[in-house]
Amino acid sequence: MGSITILTIETIKLFGTSIIDVPDLLAMMTKLSFNLAILFIIIRLLYYPATRRKDYQFTFFMMGVIIYLLCFLLENVKLEVGFALGLFAVFGILRYRTDLMPIKEMTYLFVVIGISVINALASKRISYVELFITNFIILGILFILENLKNEISKVIVYEKLDMIVDEHRDYLIKDIEARLSLKINRLEVGRVDFMRDIAYIRIFYYPNGPVSNPIETSDSQSDD
Repeated sequence: MGSITILTIETIKLFGTSIIDVPDLLAMMTKLSFNLAILFIIIRLLYYPATRRKDYQFTFFMMGVIIYLLCFLLENVKLEVGFALGLFAVFGILRYRTDLMPIKEMTYLFVVIGISVINALASKRISYVELFITNFIILGILFILENLKNEISKVIVYEKLDMIVDEHRDYLIKDIEARLSLKINRLEVGRVDFMRDIAYIRIFYYPNGPVSNPIETSDSQSDD
């Protein structure tokens, strides 16, 4: 019986440079698909529902893809750790000159860069199970933090100076709640401008919290 030899083409070279390296190509596309799936979960399923902002999605996706490809293609250059730390240093202090990035968007940008670097530079000694667990640990922490009731604050300008005293604090809170349709947890009276008869008040509330009922004024009570 004669033996059957199966020829498999894994690497084709031209002038010493590979035209196609099948194992590396498959590894790149597999990790890229996984990285895009993780980015989609972070950007579309965690970031967007929490902020409803579409302007940073393009930046996050393209930054993640470019960082991944850059790290993966330069993986064989003996600069893995230093290169990764350099990326964190550069993009960690990045500010777009046309617009200052809010702290939350900067945090998500840092997460996108970190995820892409981890997925691209994971060596063959790291199993896919370990890589999955690492990514889903980050996703789990993001999910938990996004679903916590984080108190939000904003400063408003209030014109009824006679209502900012302590004895009228309950009425002050109800009045602001009725105007803003927010349930206020607490408030702090800041600077008072007696020349313009206004006060700057910082209110604290939970996003997507219960909406306060309209204030019951003395006029409406008298009509009843």
